[in-house]
Amino acid sequence: MGRIHDGIDGRLGEWLEAQPVFFVATAPSDRDGHLNLSPKGNRGELAVLDSGRVAYLDQTGSGIETLAHLSDDGRIVVMACAFEGAPRIVRLHGRGRAVLPGDPDWDHLAGRFVARGGDPDGPGVRSVVVVEVTRVADSCGYGVPFMAFAGHRPTMDEWAARKGREGLASYRAAHNSTSLDGLPGLS
Repeated sequence: MGRIHDGIDGRLGEWLEAQPVFFVATAPSDRDGHLNLSPKGNRGELAVLDSGRVAYLDQTGSGIETLAHLSDDGRIVVMACAFEGAPRIVRLHGRGRAVLPGDPDWDHLAGRFVARGGDPDGPGVRSVVVVEVTRVADSCGYGVPFMAFAGHRPTMDEWAARKGREGLASYRAAHNSTSLDGLPGLS
């Protein structure tokens, strides 16, 4: 049924990067705080950096839970599951951090997404989340339904492009400065 892997090998990495959607879950250190689970579209936005690290492009959203939780305690799990082909669920547990545009690691990480067809300079991108993976586990996925992938929604990019840089800065100041539990987000 399930097994633990020593790391992300080439075949598993290719499978992860090929999934059109993945999920990210985080939690604050306060046990009464709100857990967060977010779906992420993968248009070249998930990159396996090596056998123990993955990264993804973090888009502007209505909240800042993931980045606030990572700053608070760093715990994260990234999950992908097969909606086509053989059944499979893979979970990557680890510690995450956000790399913002202008940070020393930004240019190197951005190049990893460009090589995969992702757009780190896309209008809605606010950070790259890097995960130091401490546990790689897969399970059967027998309960995951078959679903046909019809395509990625253009809505996020269109919304961010309409806002423009100044509009996005204002939106982030209003909606991404603190988490649901009052943890600091983007300054």
